[in-house]
Formats: sequence, C-alpha cells, structure tokens
Amino acid sequence: MNTLEVRTQPYFDQRPGTSGLRKKVPVFQQENYLENFVQSIFDSLEDYQGKTLVVGGDGRYYNRHAVQIILRMAAANGFGRVLVGRGGLLSTPAVSCIIRKYRAFGGIVLSASHNPAGPEGDFGIKYNIGNGGPAPEKITEAIYQKSQQIQLYRIADCGELDLDKNGEQQLGSMSVEIIDPVSDYAELMQHLFDFDRIHSLINSGLFSMRFDAMHAVTGPYAVEIFENRLGVTPDALMNAEPREDFGGGHPDPNLVYAKQLVDVLFAANAPDFGAASDGDGDRNMILGHRCFVTPSDSLAILAANAHLTPGYRRGLAGIARSMPTSQAADRVADRLGIELFETPTGWKFFGNLLDAGRATLCGEESFGTGSDHVREKDGLWAVLFWLNLLAVRKEPVQDIITAHWRSYGRNYYSRHDYEAVNADGAGQLMDALRKANGSLKGKTYGRYEVAFSDDFAYTDPVDGSVSERQGVRIGFTDGSRMVFRLSGTGTEGATLRLYLERYEPDPAGQLLDAQDALSELIGIAEDIARIRHHTQREAPTVIT
Repeated sequence: MNTLEVRTQPYFDQRPGTSGLRKKVPVFQQENYLENFVQSIFDSLEDYQGKTLVVGGDGRYYNRHAVQIILRMAAANGFGRVLVGRGGLLSTPAVSCIIRKYRAFGGIVLSASHNPAGPEGDFGIKYNIGNGGPAPEKITEAIYQKSQQIQLYRIADCGELDLDKNGEQQLGSMSVEIIDPVSDYAELMQHLFDFDRIHSLINSGLFSMRFDAMHAVTGPYAVEIFENRLGVTPDALMNAEPREDFGGGHPDPNLVYAKQLVDVLFAANAPDFGAASDGDGDRNMILGHRCFVTPSDSLAILAANAHLTPGYRRGLAGIARSMPTSQAADRVADRLGIELFETPTGWKFFGNLLDAGRATLCGEESFGTGSDHVREKDGLWAVLFWLNLLAVRKEPVQDIITAHWRSYGRNYYSRHDYEAVNADGAGQLMDALRKANGSLKGKTYGRYEVAFSDDFAYTDPVDGSVSERQGVRIGFTDGSRMVFRLSGTGTEGATLRLYLERYEPDPAGQLLDAQDALSELIGIAEDIARIRHHTQREAPTVIT
C-alpha cells in the first residue's frame, strides 16, 4: 500500500458544533474539504496507532463516498483495524454500542441527524471517543485548531473496498471488518428489556402499533428487532427502507415532519401505539391512541417506571436533563431521592455523569432520550422502553400519562422553532435579552412576575469544566419559565428556539391543550424578546 501525502490549504469554517461538523453536501464536495477535517481529527488524537476505529453513518447522500475516504485515511494514519457497518450504515447509538463492546479507540459518525438529505441536502461528521460518546469540547476545539493550520493529509493510494459483504478485508496493514450493523445493538436491547413480555403483548391480538423509520437508518434495525424478534407484522413498519434522500422527507420525528405517522395515530381507528425515529436513529417520538407524549414527559414517565424493566430494576443513580427540557423529571428525581442534573444542550454533557455513575437516565426535549447503556441518545431504546412499560402495566398510553400527571403534577410545555431565520437578527435578539437580564427581576406581565433571568452556565460536577452562554432563562414566581437559545444543529441561517413551561398541580386543570395553557406566556415572550421584529416571522416554523 502506497501512502500519499497530499498538499492542502485550510478551510476556515470547520469548527464543530454540538454535534460535529454539519454543512451542505456541496460544501463537503469541495476539493479536500472532507479530507482536511478527517486529517484534523486524526492530528488531534494521540496513541491511536494500531488501534480500532468504528465508522458508519445514517446512509444519507455522500455517506458511502465519505466512508471510502475515511478508510483510506485511517490506513494511512496508522489505525490497526476499522469496524464498518455493512453498506456504510450504523445508527449513531449503534456506533456507541460497538465502540464500547469492542473497546475501540473511538469512532467516526457520518450524519446530519434529523436534517434533510440528498445532493443539495445536509451532511455531517463527528468524532466519538472511547467511552462511545461525542468528543468533549477540548477535543472538538483541538480539531478546529488543527483544521486552521493543516498543510497536508495522508491517504492510502488504493481502490474502493466492498462495503456490502460481511467479512474482513485488508487495506495495507490495516484490517477492515464489514459487520452486521444491527446484531450487536439488538443483543444489547434484548438484555435491557423483556422481549418475551413485549412479544406476548404484540401478539396478543389486543394491541397494535406503527413504527416510522422515515426512510432513514433505523429501517433495518426495526425489521430485525420489531419484526424478526418481537413478531410485529410488516405492515406495522412504515418507510423502513433507507434511502439516500430519506424519501425526500425531513427525518425529524415531530408532529410536523412525521405527519404521516401522526395522521395514522390520530385517525378514528388508530393503533394503540406509534413511534418514529430520525435520520441517524438517536431521536424518538412517542404517540398513543390519539395522543402525543412530549419528550419531557416521556423522560419523566420512563424514570418513574424504570423499575419495571430488567435493565433498570435495581433503580437509578440519577437523572440528567438538558436545561431547556421541562422540570417534570425533577419531580420524579425528588420523589425517588436521587440526584437531578441540569446540563447544557448537547449529549456530550451527559457523558461525564454517566461515566461517573452519577446518572442512569438522561434526556433532551428535542426528542432525545437515553441511558448509561451507550453514550448517545437512542431512539429505538426509548421505543422498546415504552413497549416494555405497556406490556407490564397493560394500560393505554393516555392513561399512563394522565396517571403520571395526577401523581406528580403536569408541566405544560412547548417548543417554538423559528428555523433558517436571519442569523444577524437572531443574534441581536439574544444580545438584547442578555442586556436585559439585570433589569427583568420584579417586573410583572399580567399575572406573571419575573423571579429571575440569567444566561445559563454549567459547571461539570465531575471534571469542573465550565460552559457559559448556554441560553437565556426567564423564571417566574409561580415556577413557570421561558428559555431562549440558538440551536447549533442547522446548516442554513439560524434556528431560534423558544421553550415555554407552566406547572399545574391540580388534576382539574391538567387536561388543557398545551398551546392554550401557555398562551399568556407566549404573548409575554413576544413582549420581552420582540421575536417578530428580530426574526421577521409571524409564527414559528415548528411547534412541538
């Protein structure tokens, strides 16, 4: 094998965000763009020679090409072995599972998660460390610094490998092993959940479900787990064939983009249970018969019922949630007498807590839930958790939700997304809020009085690292709150996210529509932040 050292020049836009580097496909197709970033990853690492790397992605357009380049560069840079999902496919939680199971040095995940795909769509790449989780900020910052100084990259001078046949191939001195993308992950799920009990529920004749893979990576996982191992009929699986453009859809499992599934679950003859996952398989949406489970409520309900599943029967060490996620899980943690951690958005912030044994379950309001079984959020894991819960409790989804509210109170909650707005306008809105922080306390807006306002900062309780400017919080004296932050997962303009929350302890007041219950707070948010003025939008793009 000949190794080429190719001269190159830096691209100055390769700073990884909360989920790696995400750009439009044509950006990645620029000369040496992908190669520069991959070499910057390798240049930021130490002592990896001869060790194992895991590579795979969500199958979107450019995935297979990128895998081939990464394999050739891994060989040229001295890795000893690479595990690759067949066809270049691996869900993001499966990458984490495989890194951990085989004690790999790390992994490269190719995905832009829930973003649209295709020749003009989005692509992404991120590095996961040896615990299976996303690289912490010190590594992503090192990658960025290397990308600003890069002068050459190393790549093997060879043809393409066959990615579609299981087995071992050689690339110089490096072994390339094409593996079943599903089997290791499925075995882990079978260890955590009672598959026999779920199988009995599914095949009882008294239960029906739909799962929407959204033409993304979880299609093969759904076929193997739900159909082959749990006995659902093929018609229970929707859009289970992965496509490079995700079938032209937007693989974000929410009420807007998973409308096909939502329409099925809200029809007169709706099934008992519905769920969807996103492009790379780390997000989930849970639906019951004509009802929607908010991600915040889902985290709280799973935590309160974790003892009903084999993998969590011994109890939870703690619960971690992202700062914008509702405080519903806080009430569960308090009753269980366990720690509750409020972190910035981004799964990497949970990694230290999970590794230290401080938390067992964790979740984000952006349809992400997970546990210490891997170091990524995990969409199918959440679906199986709910199926296990339904199999044990033998109650409809809606009854489980309302029973939880009666016991713990309801946190009315909603997220309003303003997608692809002008970045300058969004930045001005956030700057104005930060300037107003010191003067909002004590102000009244209708029946709401401001108790505090701040720009959320987080000190990691494990390593002491500090993350600042994570979003503006405005809290009111009755426990209600709103949060403003800019998302780092888009590739076009800026995405402004407004989070609204109101606590209702009285069961008599717990059955309102969330938007109605939050209507006064929505108006206050406009008054305080002048959203229409700064975004030039009359309404959010997505409401969840």
